[in-house]
Amino acid sequence: MAAPSQMRSLSRWTRLVSVALGIVGTAALVAGCGSSSDAAGGPPGQPGGGGSPAPKSTQATTSTVPVALAVTSISPAAGATGVATDATLTVNYSLPITAATPAPTLNPDVAGTWTRHGSTMAFLPTGGWMPWSTETVNVPAGATTTVNGLKTASAQATTSSFQVEAGSQARVEQMLAELNYLPFSLTPATPPAAKSTAATGLATEPTSANAVSTSALPGTLAWTWPTVPDTLRALWAPGTANTMDKGAIMAFQNVHGMKMDGVAGPQVWTALINAVAARQVSPNPYDYLVATETVPEKLLVYRDGQVIYTTASNTGVPGATTQKGTFPVYLRYASTTMSGTNVDGSKYVDPGIKWVAYFNGGDAVHAYVRRSYGFPQSNGCVELPTSNAAQVWTMDPYGTLVTVTS
Repeated sequence: MAAPSQMRSLSRWTRLVSVALGIVGTAALVAGCGSSSDAAGGPPGQPGGGGSPAPKSTQATTSTVPVALAVTSISPAAGATGVATDATLTVNYSLPITAATPAPTLNPDVAGTWTRHGSTMAFLPTGGWMPWSTETVNVPAGATTTVNGLKTASAQATTSSFQVEAGSQARVEQMLAELNYLPFSLTPATPPAAKSTAATGLATEPTSANAVSTSALPGTLAWTWPTVPDTLRALWAPGTANTMDKGAIMAFQNVHGMKMDGVAGPQVWTALINAVAARQVSPNPYDYLVATETVPEKLLVYRDGQVIYTTASNTGVPGATTQKGTFPVYLRYASTTMSGTNVDGSKYVDPGIKWVAYFNGGDAVHAYVRRSYGFPQSNGCVELPTSNAAQVWTMDPYGTLVTVTS
């Protein structure tokens, strides 16, 4: 049995060993939580030591900052010109938008439908953009999107404008024909089935002006006259501005109280579309006048391909001949004073000339008292006996075509 002093020494040694073992256990515990290099058990603060702190976690966290939403582009682009009447308008955003995103507004207003798909809003006008118009697109703030569960809205409004093309001459002709200002009917590109009772022509057009198409409808214009004078047929050039178009537009302009220039400008387009929707057809039949210079000279009036009236007439003498060609009536008087210069240089002033329809400069169809008719006698006009001129006056309203031929 050990002496007490030895026991005390042994106890101190046992405590030292226990402390040492505790240190080693602690080091092992640290090594078990550290990197493989820490397991080498080196002293703290040295390579392989167990005193290096554990690295912080690099796990990503969900952002709480909303992502910006804005308009990235609009088509047609700002300042675009010659935009097709059937073009689709698109507004593109930087992110997909929700169904709550407000639709842009248009000035002038146009009927149509907005659709949303992904990050795009698209607008298709029901009838088309109005030719010649400048369209302004106002995109409001407040478009909404959702990203990573977070909702955000656009904060800035955007405005853009574009200009629509002049418009289709073919469509102008179709509408004039439907309103009986031209002697044609529209033949659909796809004919209706046999024995079909489907409506055609004007009856198929919308009754809302916003829905009337500004683009040409598929099909061709066919003469409604069973026979067509060669002089009139030669004037027809479908889809291209021509003399028949000019006369028909002038007739339409006169009926609707507009300045007569024979051009399908913005005002004419608007009036045509409104007239089609309202079924406002021409109050006058389509008549056509031909003045022949073959002796005996005469004036013929055509309607529906047939001569409905013939009268003897006089045209201009040498030095003041009546210009050959076709011209629309642009000025009319039931009675007026005519003045000018004779071939010999003398002046004339003739008051009370009746039933006057000017068609080319100073040349007019009118009444004039002569001893006889049927050969050149006038100062360039087409002269008729007074009673005959009164009847022709009812057949040559504004826009009526007058052809002077051999």
